[in-house]
Amino acid sequence: MTKRAALFLCVLLFAIPLRAQSNFFERWEARTSATQSKQPAWPPPLATLFPGLIQVARTDFSRQISSTHATTWNYGTSKGVNLIPWANTEIDINLPPYLEHSSPSSLDGAGDMSFLVKYRALAGGNERGNYVVSFCFPFSIPTGSHKNGSTNASVSPTFAAGKGFGRFNLQSTLGATLPTGNTIKLGRPIAWNTTAQYHLGKYLWPELEANAMYFHGGPNHGRNQVFLTPGLLAGKFSLRPGEPRSRLGLSFGAGEQIATSRFHAYNHNLIVTARLLF
Repeated sequence: MTKRAALFLCVLLFAIPLRAQSNFFERWEARTSATQSKQPAWPPPLATLFPGLIQVARTDFSRQISSTHATTWNYGTSKGVNLIPWANTEIDINLPPYLEHSSPSSLDGAGDMSFLVKYRALAGGNERGNYVVSFCFPFSIPTGSHKNGSTNASVSPTFAAGKGFGRFNLQSTLGATLPTGNTIKLGRPIAWNTTAQYHLGKYLWPELEANAMYFHGGPNHGRNQVFLTPGLLAGKFSLRPGEPRSRLGLSFGAGEQIATSRFHAYNHNLIVTARLLF
């Protein structure tokens, strides 16, 4: 074999996997775009679980103030990468957050690793009803350090739905956290969250969320905790505006959870979010 033929063979062997990889990502992008085109184009709320399918790398930061005026910073808030590997299906890989406490009695450390599987059962875009219905199965693994996570794994089956009315939409979720053990201490809290959003102009999405937690079992049995969360989301800002098919974009947002119930574990929870859509 001549040197030229050997060089050509090496280039060919190197190019084949690159081309296959390129085709893989092109098919993935096309499938994701086709799947999302069948649902409303709303942004995920700050705190409420999004009922639609989204492909995003997301990181959030929050600051909670307890009743004793102790401050806890949460870096990451259990966000990570959301993928749409198949039609009507989303898989989330959420990294452990890092918690930093102002109280000397609480040690800083990582929280729990968590995942989510979402199946979109029904959906219609702006011209086909403007709605979405999904079933979600978040679950967590107790990887937290220094009491910054749970003592046991848990699963949180959740029903999520949304309906749009022109530029206005309502999104709501209802679910329960079911620990795999130690239920006397952890209980089985039920979460019911509802978000109202309005599309203002091209990029702005003001919203108001009602985040409610009903404690069943555990030390807070029988108590309710309710927050109102006014917020503002901005985006999507395309990173490649000259390429109509490009999915890359950025979105940002901020809001604050304000306690409206007599009982609340914390108050004035500032939330900041940054998202890379792809």
